[in-house]
Amino acid sequence: MVRANAAEVFWDTSKKVWIVRIQVGGEAVRRACKGAGHDADDASLRTLAHQTAEDEGYELADSAVSIQR
Repeated sequence: MVRANAAEVFWDTSKKVWIVRIQVGGEAVRRACKGAGHDADDASLRTLAHQTAEDEGYELADSAVSIQR
């Protein structure tokens, strides 16, 4: 698997879903993630980021995940 540089998890107020943005070199992948509510805890959001990255074929370090509330 290719290692992702970073991932950002943030709430999209217009769509009312969490968005995971994965940065790999100059490329960015954005995925809307349903199933986690607005009040989801950090651990759940980190798991969501890791799962999304894995689904896209990327490895992701815990330290590379940032959560924007």
